[in-house]
Amino acid sequence: MAAINAAGYDADINSPNNHPLRAALRQWVTAHNPSSLNDLRRFFQAHRRETPAAELGQYVAWALSVDGPPSFNSRFSPNQVPPQALALEGLGPLLARFYSEAALDQAWKQAQPSYDEAIARYHQPVSQAVFDSNAYLRNPTSGARGRRFQIFIDLLAAPNFVQTLSLADDYFVVITPSPEPRVRDVRHAYLHYLIDPLAIRNAAALDKKRALGDFALASPILDEAYRNDFTLLAGMSLVKAVESRLDATQAPSLVSQAMSEGFVLTAAFHDALLIFEKQDQSLALYLPRMIADIDRAREDRRIAQVQFASQRSARVVPVQAPKPVELSAAAQAAADAERLYEKRDLPAARAACRRVLEQPAPRPLQARAYFALARIAALEKQPGLSQQLFERSLELDPEPYERAWSHVYLARLATAAQDSAAALLHYQSALAVQGASEGARKAAQTEMQSPALAPKPSPDHQ
Repeated sequence: MAAINAAGYDADINSPNNHPLRAALRQWVTAHNPSSLNDLRRFFQAHRRETPAAELGQYVAWALSVDGPPSFNSRFSPNQVPPQALALEGLGPLLARFYSEAALDQAWKQAQPSYDEAIARYHQPVSQAVFDSNAYLRNPTSGARGRRFQIFIDLLAAPNFVQTLSLADDYFVVITPSPEPRVRDVRHAYLHYLIDPLAIRNAAALDKKRALGDFALASPILDEAYRNDFTLLAGMSLVKAVESRLDATQAPSLVSQAMSEGFVLTAAFHDALLIFEKQDQSLALYLPRMIADIDRAREDRRIAQVQFASQRSARVVPVQAPKPVELSAAAQAAADAERLYEKRDLPAARAACRRVLEQPAPRPLQARAYFALARIAALEKQPGLSQQLFERSLELDPEPYERAWSHVYLARLATAAQDSAAALLHYQSALAVQGASEGARKAAQTEMQSPALAPKPSPDHQ
């Protein structure tokens, strides 16, 4: 998502419901100015889709089909990959370049607290929704053996989207920022995860009721997939019926709404669930009886009374700005220092670093300030001061990004001073840093092969 945001994905960019991280990542990419960005923009423009949902959906499907950074290789054979993801052939190598050049591994470390906060916001209500669903359906596990239900929070996409995708044995839900947690949408997806396999298992029994599906064809808003697949229509009708029982106080309006949208078995399943609730079997075992008990003549009469809606109902989402990410004074000063350094406003960057060091701050934040001061000294051609400041940064338990790059810079200073032994030691130290950025690793690997660092022949061999 960082890549397509930089490449031209501007859907709802001015919405107050965007997470602040979306703008922050765009600024991060601009500051790093990756050489692959123009190629990425051309790729994005060549793969535009007709709606924001379709555009987001193809990149979501692709992301769920690959194994992630740094290589972004496909996890599946082509026949298992969703068609919308197959359309993005060639994105993997391009994204691998962009990931390295934009130092997104370091950006992720800085962004992770925002994701942790978003996940924590969903944890309790989603856990309760899953528990309630399992309890109602008398489902002892979280679905069929070998299948997984997974939820992803995407803070970089346009707000107020919920996308689902079934891929091999996994069922994914991807949620973008919204004013309130989309718990009902997650529950809806989880019910599909549980109920869709049951509908498929009972397809032969459902086929005997197929004539009822002809009524649904009169709905002007029913998706083509439901028109052409009665088992799919029945599965969605059952999901909506279960939702009406989980929200029992709203049951009449929920059933009526579902029927008006073309899900014509919802009322029959709702009535059957009233009986299901009074016995002990799980839905998996009881569903064949529910299907067999559907009275076609009665449902014919009931469905004939339905007035189909001309447009889908929409859940109104109140618009409000998310709470901005609050930084401590020291953290804000460190962020200011990095921004000013990237703009080469060195006096202002130096002043921001000093503000960090003039107030209580965690050691890694102090290390970042010394790291910035050391780079400023290097740009101002003060190698002695630069070396002292990089060494001071290393003494303060810096984060992997600053630790690895400090060793790279110290190696360069040692090379300039013709101290090849010290240079090699620093390059090796940079490579040993767990979580070092790909840029720092590549710099160390490349530069330690320099002829200037080659072992000098001893006098005895001259």
